[in-house]
Amino acid sequence: MNKLAFVFPGQGAQTVGMGKDFCEKYDIAKKLFREADEALGYSIQKMCFEGPAEDLKLTANTQPAILTMSVISYAILKENGIEPEVVGGHSLGEYSALVAADVLDFQDAVALVHKRGQYMQEAVPVGEGGMAAIIGLSDDVIADACEKASKTAGAVQPVNFNCPGQTVIAGATKGVEAAVETLKAAGAKKAVILPVSAPFHSTLMQPAAVKLAAELDKVTIRDAKIPVVSNYTGALEQKADEIKANLVAQADHPVKWIACVKTMQEFGADTFVEAGPGKTLCGFNKRIDRSLKSMNVSDMETLEKTLDYFKEVR
Repeated sequence: MNKLAFVFPGQGAQTVGMGKDFCEKYDIAKKLFREADEALGYSIQKMCFEGPAEDLKLTANTQPAILTMSVISYAILKENGIEPEVVGGHSLGEYSALVAADVLDFQDAVALVHKRGQYMQEAVPVGEGGMAAIIGLSDDVIADACEKASKTAGAVQPVNFNCPGQTVIAGATKGVEAAVETLKAAGAKKAVILPVSAPFHSTLMQPAAVKLAAELDKVTIRDAKIPVVSNYTGALEQKADEIKANLVAQADHPVKWIACVKTMQEFGADTFVEAGPGKTLCGFNKRIDRSLKSMNVSDMETLEKTLDYFKEVR
């Protein structure tokens, strides 16, 4: 085995009930949920365990819920002697990665992503912005369709370069709808509007980036103990000032996830553990490079499989 990367998921991976089985077995899970509740001033643990799903889906709740679950998965792996040599996270997941790299304190990160969710929702009124996933077309074709739609219907742009053949676009609702129609006609295998409440990572998120910069000024940001890959640059970062600037830019710029994975590969990572709910990033890895070994840790079952794997290879 070469180097080990941990990657952390973004929004959309949340499910009611997540974290419950970890709390039954691991004190660290109970401790981190307790700290998250303290940082937020309400019980994210109760929302994760009991829902309702509608509340968990609200961006300001989803972000701290997924971050808490991701850091719990990471902490349990660490307790079992499995630690990464490089980390990265998709969108919101970048904050989980920064906790793992000791850049941010956990409670600061929980409070930050709660505010990040609020600011993103406030930046564009509900119904006025959206996102769509485009499957099966090149980035050039997608960018061209967005440019044309922006001139006639409303600002829209590619915002998530997830894996070859899957790109997400975001912007004004009418611009997104116009681009989707153009891309369907251009032969997209799928061009579907996503059930999200804001056009994340588009230029329409600039007001959120400004507010986030002010919040980041209030917390301690340290140099990373291990390299962290940046969504904004696609490069490895370790210096606190660079990390901070990139977090601000990340809010209203595209997520270069393909570049992030390739950078971790160039660093020497050939084994990836997705720590947190779901296995979306494992799926992206298959499309980016089938030779990568990917596994996820989101509950006791997946944890045990992952621990068994490392017992065999070590």
